[in-house]
Amino acid sequence: MADTDKVGAAARLASLYAEIEQLNQAYYDLDAPLVTDAEYDAKMRELQQLEQAFPDLARTDSPTRRVGGSRNEKFAPVTHEVPLLSLANTFSGVELREFAARCEKLAGKPLTYVLEPKIDGLTIALTYEGGRLVQAATRGNGVVGENVLENVLTIAGLPHRLKSFPGRLLVRGEVYMPKAAFAELNEQREEQGETTFANPRNAAAGSLRQLDAHVTAGRRLAVWLYDILLLEGAVQPQTHQDALKFLQEQGLPVIKETVCGSIDTIVTELEPWQQKRHTLSYDIDGLVLKVDDEQVRQELGNTAKAPRASIAYKFPAEAVETTVLDIQVGVGRTGVLTPLAVLEPVWVAGSVISKATLHNEDNVADKDIRVGDKVLLHKAGDVIPEIIRALPEKRTGQEPPFVMPHTCPECGSPARREEGQAAWRCLNQHCPARLREGIYHFVSRPAMNIEGLGPQLINQLLAAGKITDAADIFTLTMDDLLPLPRMGQKSAENLLNAINVARTRPLSALLAALGIPYVGSKAGQLLAENFSDLAAISNATLDDLLAVDAIGGIIAESVVKWFAEPENRAFLNRLAAGGVKPEPVHKQSGAQPLAGQTFVLTGTLPTLTRAEAKARLLAAGANVTDSVSKKTSYVVAGEAAGSKLAKAEKLGIPILDEASMLALLS
Repeated sequence: MADTDKVGAAARLASLYAEIEQLNQAYYDLDAPLVTDAEYDAKMRELQQLEQAFPDLARTDSPTRRVGGSRNEKFAPVTHEVPLLSLANTFSGVELREFAARCEKLAGKPLTYVLEPKIDGLTIALTYEGGRLVQAATRGNGVVGENVLENVLTIAGLPHRLKSFPGRLLVRGEVYMPKAAFAELNEQREEQGETTFANPRNAAAGSLRQLDAHVTAGRRLAVWLYDILLLEGAVQPQTHQDALKFLQEQGLPVIKETVCGSIDTIVTELEPWQQKRHTLSYDIDGLVLKVDDEQVRQELGNTAKAPRASIAYKFPAEAVETTVLDIQVGVGRTGVLTPLAVLEPVWVAGSVISKATLHNEDNVADKDIRVGDKVLLHKAGDVIPEIIRALPEKRTGQEPPFVMPHTCPECGSPARREEGQAAWRCLNQHCPARLREGIYHFVSRPAMNIEGLGPQLINQLLAAGKITDAADIFTLTMDDLLPLPRMGQKSAENLLNAINVARTRPLSALLAALGIPYVGSKAGQLLAENFSDLAAISNATLDDLLAVDAIGGIIAESVVKWFAEPENRAFLNRLAAGGVKPEPVHKQSGAQPLAGQTFVLTGTLPTLTRAEAKARLLAAGANVTDSVSKKTSYVVAGEAAGSKLAKAEKLGIPILDEASMLALLS
């Protein structure tokens, strides 16, 4: 091709790049389109054609990349140059004032604060070098994330080049899906018979981590940027407001709905924001309060987990009205009958809720919840759907009181409520629901931890007659698995490998998996440490068991009774025949560092799962409970910690992050 053609193409490409960037800014940033959609599409088509004809002239940050690049096989890990810390939470104006008082005491002067909406999306860290976007990393565990640049380049409204700054910029923000885009996406998925997303945050997270950037490009993601992490080659902003202004001057999308003032001014804005949140085009799950003075922010520094100069304010749990369509009763692995309210689907705190547990007969009676009732619903701790109360004043007279069934709804066998207990139990040991739920528990992470064997696959195996109980799992073959729906060769191989690994899980895990009443992770650990193997435990007398510290009469009697049942012994024999040979657990010599301490875990930890953290604490002699009380020694809080953290702060219980917990363990 003639050099003159190439020179002309280079000139036209440069002109188109400049034109289209200007059009994008006008359309996405200023909401003031300069041309019609048809004219814009024509320019984009011309640009694509020129880039195809002269690929060596195409820019790496070309606007055509917004429609998606090639498919990635995986995302490369990225170590964050500046760690992406999470925020501590507050739940009231009083707590915000306490935060401000701490900051002003450390700063030695009154301070000005900035209040911003807390976007409910996915944290992203962007790196611009020489004015160009060169890296986009997810938060990951705060230290290491994944490079999703190819997908971030498809986000309309995010410039690939800064307007005038040629230096180096690291900036933090949030990728989110606007409400309108979310509704449109779910409508499309419903029409195509695909599973819909529960909320915009899940949709944004799933869209950003697509291996095929073309998919991401079609999801209409957006981004707000709100914190400069590093700025090289420019005068450092003196305030947070200056930082936002700098970002905006470079063409970057920044949060505009901010409030600046004293803490008194800030607190008066909480209630208006509670109402305003519903009118926004995007979801927020709270507000963020930041010290405005950048020098003070630097001086205050960070804890191991969070900055001291910023804090999140969580909105009070949102209560909405809905209707009880039905009250169904489910059966758990121990035979407990649990009433469940089936609700008119309603949007609550970020997701659609259609069911809520009613716990037991007494709870239903105390709240007098009936089929047909209008009820107030919220998410306890912003997580668990809970009916606050019924609205009897809205009854029509056609709502009969709920009556707890005295027979099992699954198998029809008699159910009984023991004196002094809240639960009704199915008395049939062979109840299909009990067996099914027992298998779910057996394979779960705190128990045998068989990866890839979830409820859906277990149901398929039961329906196909391949298993009747948990012991049958260890007899499964490739021929059993391959005929199942959506089960390929590789998936079958992975599952059989996971089953093989489970054969030598620790004895403590097997004891927790067996479903012995009152024997969970802690009791299983104690038994495994004090008896050499399963045979020793099965032959232990009541006195043998009571001789173990922390094993009381109820647990000891339950263990003796369970192992005395011929059916349970036969089950253990079948496990052994399937190759299950649990590893012995050796009691740690010397004093355990956390003996006598009680811990509560809440939120998502950076590197450990909840089960892994619990296992480590138990191994160090600690007790791990689910609820916070005055007897709690420590609360270990991760990201998105909820009401447990708030209660711990109110009771003055020490709060640990993961790093502090690991330091105690060591």
